[in-house]
Amino acid sequence: MRAYNRGARRAALLLAGAALVPFAAASAAAQSAGTAPAAADAAASAPAGEIVVTAQKRSESIQHVPISMQALGAATLEQHQVASFDDYAKQLPSVSFQSFGPGQGQLFFRGITSGGDGLAFGALPTSGVYLDEIPVTTIGALLDIHVYDMSRVEALSGPQGTLFGASSLSGTLRMITNKPVQGKTEGSFDVTVDKYGKGDAGATIEGMINVPLAKNVAVRVVGFYDHEGGYINNTPGSRTYPNYYTDGEGVEQTAPYTATNSAYVKNHYNDVTTYGGRVALAIETDSGWKLTPQLIAQHMHSNGTFLFDPAVGDLQVHDFTPEYDTDQWIQAALTIEGKVGDWDVLYSGGYMNRNIKTAADYSYYTVAYSAHSGIGYDGYTRFTDSAGHQIDPTQQFSSSQKLTKQSQELRFNSPASSALRVTAGLFYQKQTNHNVNNYSVPGAASANFSEYINGINVFGDDLFLTNAYITDRDYAAFGQANYDITSHLTLTAGLRGFIYTNNLYGFSGYPNYPPAGLCTFPLPTIDSCNFENKRSHGSGETHKLNLTWQVDTDHMVYATYSTGFRPGGNNRDNYSVLSHTPPGNPIGTVYNPDKLNNFELGWKTSWFDHVLRWNGAVYYEKWNDLQYAEQGAGAGITNIQNVGGARVYGIESDLQLRPAKGLTLTASGAYNDGALTANFGDLRSDGTPKGNYAPTGTRLPVQPKFKMSATARYEFPVGSVDAFVQGSMNTQSNATSLLGVGDNAVFGNSPGFTTADFSVGGKTGNYTFQLFIQNAFDERGSLSHNAQISPADFENTFAAGSSSAHYTRTYPIKPQYFGLKVGTKF
Repeated sequence: MRAYNRGARRAALLLAGAALVPFAAASAAAQSAGTAPAAADAAASAPAGEIVVTAQKRSESIQHVPISMQALGAATLEQHQVASFDDYAKQLPSVSFQSFGPGQGQLFFRGITSGGDGLAFGALPTSGVYLDEIPVTTIGALLDIHVYDMSRVEALSGPQGTLFGASSLSGTLRMITNKPVQGKTEGSFDVTVDKYGKGDAGATIEGMINVPLAKNVAVRVVGFYDHEGGYINNTPGSRTYPNYYTDGEGVEQTAPYTATNSAYVKNHYNDVTTYGGRVALAIETDSGWKLTPQLIAQHMHSNGTFLFDPAVGDLQVHDFTPEYDTDQWIQAALTIEGKVGDWDVLYSGGYMNRNIKTAADYSYYTVAYSAHSGIGYDGYTRFTDSAGHQIDPTQQFSSSQKLTKQSQELRFNSPASSALRVTAGLFYQKQTNHNVNNYSVPGAASANFSEYINGINVFGDDLFLTNAYITDRDYAAFGQANYDITSHLTLTAGLRGFIYTNNLYGFSGYPNYPPAGLCTFPLPTIDSCNFENKRSHGSGETHKLNLTWQVDTDHMVYATYSTGFRPGGNNRDNYSVLSHTPPGNPIGTVYNPDKLNNFELGWKTSWFDHVLRWNGAVYYEKWNDLQYAEQGAGAGITNIQNVGGARVYGIESDLQLRPAKGLTLTASGAYNDGALTANFGDLRSDGTPKGNYAPTGTRLPVQPKFKMSATARYEFPVGSVDAFVQGSMNTQSNATSLLGVGDNAVFGNSPGFTTADFSVGGKTGNYTFQLFIQNAFDERGSLSHNAQISPADFENTFAAGSSSAHYTRTYPIKPQYFGLKVGTKF
């Protein structure tokens, strides 16, 4: 709670100061009345069933926005029992993701990923994420926000760099909350009880209340508590480490040690508990200005792992160390809207404090390190106590990340009724991450492992330590203009100029990483040896051109050329590999930005008096200097390098059909063909490819070529009950796991799968109820693969079909899951 309180104090000071800027403008233009165009006004002019979005920083019907996008409205989120990222991601065909569990994921649009790039140390993701007007994209994992009392989720495909900035290389995801309503008391309360078919039960309690406090002042309060049962079993197992070492005579020996996981055996041990809430205040002044301060906090704790080991059994693993993840965050935000003259003005500022603590099993790596002889790992896993007895060499991984993010944006919109409409603004953000990663063996601090080349631990029980302070800053000015050439033809042009600076300071490595004599080991304190100190910086621009033909009210076609950008950054030094290159002359320790060019043709159409709606887009994307995260040869350091280019050919489409009263059919799908346009990876000295090698034409990983979701819903009266039945289908084709052809042979492809969801329920008066079952036939779909193997397997001794494949783990889709939800609105 101390972290929450500190974050709240800093946020309050930040936002209070920022609030003075727009009020100065308000004083100068106090004579101007009226407010910025509200979403409610746009909704009033939109046909029934169409969602109003703010994808272009203005409130517009989704059918009039020349962007390929999907919007999941409040009704859709409710009908599909959406509560977290995994739930809504499956409804978005252009979105794919990698994950290790709640709060440990990364999303991608249209297949723009090289595999693991967004989860690598210090990396920025390829997709931007916004909560209302505030960017919440963080260094590392996606912010997994509990979905309740949410207005909509907007998924904007393709580069959105003009209006949404550098983290929107492949697309932008926006989560829009419901705001306080003036002059009206309303609320809701929902209870869900649920169970995994092969796992434990859970329950969720959610509530919202909206209350007017005074004239033109209202508050909206949301709270929730969610406990999900587990479904993965940690079953009994043992593991024998060969423990190669070299004796005093220079002869290689083995000292086998067998470890068991009896202390951690448990069924359904990957349970998750999440709780939190938000408070938003809406204040409207007599001069027409509107202030909306908001505070959101969430705490999530999960146990166990969310990846299973097919070699052990279905939804089973053998884990030998503690595993958990805690993710708690608080965000304060302030939005101020009003008018200066006849221009709409909007200021948004936010501050977020996020703390993540993770512990994970590292025993598979211990097996890999101990099983290799003569390649530099001798003695690394052989530890003896003062009496000469071996101790358990099983390594444990733990991580602590303390993240902050602050952002400020000031934006101006010219009148929407003018033939020339302009959006312009200034943007600044700063994000930090104090990242501590421990690779430790309990008891190593007092153990003897002098046979290993280091012969000493780093800090405490750590054999390898990362203690890094990362600071990223972005400054930008942006503008977009829409000009109506005729009443049917509109030209749009956008430009964003930016400057970024990324800093890395701290320690990462073994005791032999810093230049000799720089540090004393074991480190007396965790901050006593900070030999990493580097800075990367750059500037550039992204741009956009769009031509839209509004054939008539219900039919639109458009053509877009747009660009995206992701900043470069700093790698950790690896002096043992880089021949002890001194500081100031790093080799490969800074990586460059990557860029995306998008060429798109799209359409948005309604037919037969809005009985049928059909939208779609075809596109070609060219990705230059793509960033790829790879482990360094013989050292285990994951760093990022720029590795050439790739391209994507694709088509995405969605439709809605209402063929009869009460019956609604919806479907959305995407086909993405992504591949390298240049050879990638390394060759051995004899000319044969290493595991990371991929020739031109190799498929980009993670994204399935085809993904589709479809729903049929029938609503009908039964006495006083407005009843419904609903069935949904989700399907996707297979996906590769890694870019390197040889590496991917170890991981294996994620096979395609098809799942079915069903629900029935109804509404009577103010009460609602629904029975639901997801993944009704318990399909074991795979979303990504992770292999616990050493860098030696990839770089030195890789052979397709080797024993490394035994250590592959699978992140499955949600197993069969069913429940009952009841609620009331008042």
